[in-house]
Amino acid sequence: MFATLPDALRLLVVPVFAWAAVRDVRTRRLPNRLWPPLYAFGVLLIAVEAVQFFPFAGFEARLFLVQTLISLLFVAPLGYAFWYLGAFGGADAKALIAIAIVFPTFPTYELAGASLPSVETAIGVFSLTVLTNTVLIGLAYPVGLAAYNLVGGERSTTMFLARPVSTASLPERHGRLFEDTTGTTRSGLDLDALRMYLRWRGTTLAELRAEPDRHRDPESVSETFDPTDGGTHVGPATDGGEVVETSEEEIGDPWAAERFLTGIDHGAYGTDAETLRDGLEVVTSRETVRVSPGMPFVVPMAAGLVVSLTYGDALFALLGAVGLV
Repeated sequence: MFATLPDALRLLVVPVFAWAAVRDVRTRRLPNRLWPPLYAFGVLLIAVEAVQFFPFAGFEARLFLVQTLISLLFVAPLGYAFWYLGAFGGADAKALIAIAIVFPTFPTYELAGASLPSVETAIGVFSLTVLTNTVLIGLAYPVGLAAYNLVGGERSTTMFLARPVSTASLPERHGRLFEDTTGTTRSGLDLDALRMYLRWRGTTLAELRAEPDRHRDPESVSETFDPTDGGTHVGPATDGGEVVETSEEEIGDPWAAERFLTGIDHGAYGTDAETLRDGLEVVTSRETVRVSPGMPFVVPMAAGLVVSLTYGDALFALLGAVGLV
C-alpha cells in the first residue's frame, strides 16, 4: 500500500504550497482565503485518524495523541509568537499553523520499495521537522545573496544582507533600503511604504526623481489618492483622489511625509516620517542603491515540506552524524 488515506490526501497540500511560494516571490502577498480551507482540511484528517485510534488504549494510539497535541499546542502557537515578535509576516505565521494542523505526525509512503521519509525523529512531530528543515534551507539564502554579489563584482561587509540595484527599478522590487543619507542602515525605508507614498501622491518614482525640489515642498500635494497596501501587484492609483488644502503647519513637513502617515487609515510597515523623508532623499539623489531583498519565508517552507516528505529530518540526521542524538 502506498500510504494510508489521510497521508495520501496530505500530499494535496504540496501543490498548494508550491503555488503560494511562487506567488510570494512575485508579489509578497498571499490571500487570506488560502488558509481556512487548509485548517479545515487538517482538522478533518486528524478527526479521521482519531476515530481510528479511539479510545487511545495502545502505545501507537497514545503516541499519535501526544504528537498531535504537541503540533497543535506548541508548533501552531509558535507561528503566532514569531509573528507577534516581528520574526514572521502574517502569511508566514498562517502557513506554519497550516503545517502544524495538516502534518502533526510523520506520514509514511511506500515508493519503489523504499519507505519515505527516510529520516524520522525520536519525537515524531512532523511539523517540527518541516520547521527545522525550513530554517536550514533559509540559512542558505544569505550565502546565495553573497554569491550573487560576488559574481556582480560586489565585495563589501553587507554582501550577505543586501545588493546594489538600479534606483529606477525600485517600484518593482521588494525589501527595504539598506542605506540612508548617512550610510548603511538596517532600518531603511520599506519599498512597500515607498509605493504607498507614491500612490498616495498620484505620482511615480521617475517623476519624483525628475523634480525632487518641487515634490519636497508639501504645498505641491494638491490631491491624495488610495495608497493601497504598497504591493507590486496593484497598479498606480492616479484617480479617485480628493482635493485637499495645505495648512500653514505643513510648511515644515518636507515631502508631506507627516501628512501622508497621519492621513492613511493603516500603518506603512512601521515607517515614520523621518525614515520616509530620509529614504526619499536617497532615492531621488542616487542612481544605484543597496536593497535588502528580504526572504519570503513561505518559499523555504515549501521547499522544507518537500524535503521533509522525502528525505525527512535533515537536522536530526546531522546531529546523529556527529553523535549528538
